Parts: sequence; C-alpha cells; structure tokens
Amino acid sequence: MSRWLLLLCLSLFCTLSAAAQPVIDQLRVHKQERRLDVISEGKVIRSYRISLGRQPVGHKQHQGDNRTPEGIYHIDWRHHSPNYNLSMHLDYPNLKDRAEAWKRGVDPGSMIMIHGTPVDEDYPEWFFRGLDWTNGCIALLNADMQELWDLVPDGTRVEILP
Repeated sequence: MSRWLLLLCLSLFCTLSAAAQPVIDQLRVHKQERRLDVISEGKVIRSYRISLGRQPVGHKQHQGDNRTPEGIYHIDWRHHSPNYNLSMHLDYPNLKDRAEAWKRGVDPGSMIMIHGTPVDEDYPEWFFRGLDWTNGCIALLNADMQELWDLVPDGTRVEILP
C-alpha cells in the first residue's frame, strides 16, 4: 500500500471516528419522571432511569436535607469514587443557591454528584433500582454511568427540573 493511500485511509478513519461521537450540549434531569436525558444538537440521544435524594420533592435548601437541587449547573470535575463507582461533580451551590442560603442563615451544602451505585456485596445493584437513596445526588446504574462518563465532557450544562 502506498504511503499516500495509507495516509488517506488514516485521515478518513479519524474523520469518521470523530463524526461518530456526538457533541453533547447538555444533560436534562426530570426529577418527577426520574429521568436524565442526554441532549445533542437539541435532540435527546439517550435517556437513563435515575435515583435522587431521599427527599426528592423541592429544591435543595441546606446541607443534610437529602434533596436534589433544581436549576442550572455544570459538570466541573470527575473522579473514580471508591463508594459510588464513577462520579461527576456539579458546581452546586451556584451564586443563587449561596445567596438564598445566606439569607436563611444556613449552609447550602455541596458535593452534588452524578454517580453510579455502590459496589457492595451486601446490597447488589438491583437493590437501588427505583429507590431514591442518595443524600441529594443523581444516581444511575453503573453500566449507564460508564456510558454517560464516556459521552459527556467536563463543562457540560446540567439542567435539573422539578
């Protein structure tokens, strides 16, 4: 195979590989439906069943209330969590959340993540399906979390709706 043909094939392969990976515009969480949508170019390309905080109704008010916040956030970092498999951190509390908490004289809380389920012999993954069990985070099954981890870059907008 000539060098020119090899370079052409390599270029075509790289172009097709890049085109195959959709650009993710945002994630949209529908708390009431327990659904997370992955949006690319304004279209939902994936949806996942999620679990929320143990008190799922309403916006997070303060640290320890076990509520999942509502509003606009962004994924600002990620890590391999020893407790919850993969996790992506949301930039909660935002300025509005901090101001509201300050008015009420409370700590708004922090460490709101999108994460997988615990890897625990006593509680298999199926135990968590359909259960709101987090301290305010958004949880997916581990296979779904791996797929989301691979699709979504840091900086992605996350809209959390009631």
